[in-house]
Amino acid sequence: MKRFFPILIAVLMSSLMMAQQQSLTLEEAIALAHERSVDASVALNRLKTAYWEYRTHKAEQLPEITFKATAPSYANNYTRMQLDDGSYTYLKNDILSMSGSVVVDQNIPFTGGRLSLSSSLEYINSNEAEEFLSVPVALTLSQPILGVNNQKWQRRIEPVRYREAKQEYVKSIEEVTITTLGYFFNLLLARENYDIALQNHENAERLFTIARAKREIGQISESDLMQLELSALQMKANLTKAQSELNANMFRISSFLAIDDSVELKPIVPDVIPAMHLSYDKVLSMAHTNNPFAENVLRRQLQSDYAVAVSKGNRRQINLYASIGNTGRNKSFSTAYDDVKNYSQVEVGLSIPLVDWGKRKGQVKVAQSNRDVEMSRIRQEEMSFNQNVYLLVENFNNQSEQVNISVAADRIAQQRYNTAIETFMVGQISILDLNDARQSKDNARQKYIEELYYYWNYFYTVRSTTLYDFMADRTLNVDFDTLVRK
Repeated sequence: MKRFFPILIAVLMSSLMMAQQQSLTLEEAIALAHERSVDASVALNRLKTAYWEYRTHKAEQLPEITFKATAPSYANNYTRMQLDDGSYTYLKNDILSMSGSVVVDQNIPFTGGRLSLSSSLEYINSNEAEEFLSVPVALTLSQPILGVNNQKWQRRIEPVRYREAKQEYVKSIEEVTITTLGYFFNLLLARENYDIALQNHENAERLFTIARAKREIGQISESDLMQLELSALQMKANLTKAQSELNANMFRISSFLAIDDSVELKPIVPDVIPAMHLSYDKVLSMAHTNNPFAENVLRRQLQSDYAVAVSKGNRRQINLYASIGNTGRNKSFSTAYDDVKNYSQVEVGLSIPLVDWGKRKGQVKVAQSNRDVEMSRIRQEEMSFNQNVYLLVENFNNQSEQVNISVAADRIAQQRYNTAIETFMVGQISILDLNDARQSKDNARQKYIEELYYYWNYFYTVRSTTLYDFMADRTLNVDFDTLVRK
């Protein structure tokens, strides 16, 4: 029975350690980042903002129904009034009034005007005299002439802006993937460095122990023994440093993925890479189709043209205002709608500068110059964009071979190190040769992890640029309607 308790305690401790450890693949890290990271949340909120801005724009094209009321308005005061002889007197007001109206407003997208249909009723009680004023129906048109049609331009710009925002969201999520890639491979490299340091420390301690036995029988010199002792101390220091680096990188990725800090993450090396060769023409085509850069260029071109149109429209202003309807008035509510009469009002307002010393003409020229500058900037950005896509495709296509080379170099360096240890034990190579084999082994492993990172970084950068999954041969689709309603 006494022997059972130590075994039970060991099992419990082992279970506790297992519960605090968690393996992590690259795919799992990316999925967690998309779900939990702050960057993904920020991208989603930007999409929601763009969605509601677009919804507001769409709502402005629909009729707006408004109810207005004043119930009641009471005034008991004096007002000044001029008499026929030029003198003034004060009249006492004792007025109770109430009013209500229903107005339907509709923007006219093809002309930029505004059409209103209204119905109202007003009641006034002044010094015990009652009267009602009714407007059963009134139609009002407000129309700018020769000016810029703001609604027309907004109908062209806002859909482009929203498409750009949707593509920008997908691109932001892919950028979250690239950020996750950096955290994951930093942790992976730190884990590999720790394992390397641990292996080197264990081998150094074992070699030093064997060397002391050899020194006692005179097979090695005192200098070689001291060199092995220094090496063992250095490996111990490297192990402590590697442990600190591992803890720091584990904390960073745990914070980014919103994982409990008490969980020890063990990254799994993504040793399988898809064999793909990308076509520059297809990548460029997908980039121009899906990347928000294309919509960004179109939006900026439209906004530049809009600025020129506004500056030209401001050179002269002619506004048309027209209102027709009928109205009635009577002493009682029941008869206020009986005897209605037609009324109409037409007004044309002009604002044409006769002498402005070229101010408005200068504003047009400035807007046109700004448009030319923007067009030149866009052309330069398009050239840089195409060049970056070309370099990206070239780097990706070459990287798979670099990974294969680093895999072979890692395997050979590890075999050489194992052979060097065995050879050193029988006294056939020097400490310098052993240290060189160890250093080559460490560098080859680190180089393999580095080349593996470059491969996946290029792969996901291509996805971020094209918003296209070349592994699955499909566009990255997102259910935006579901996202914006979360």
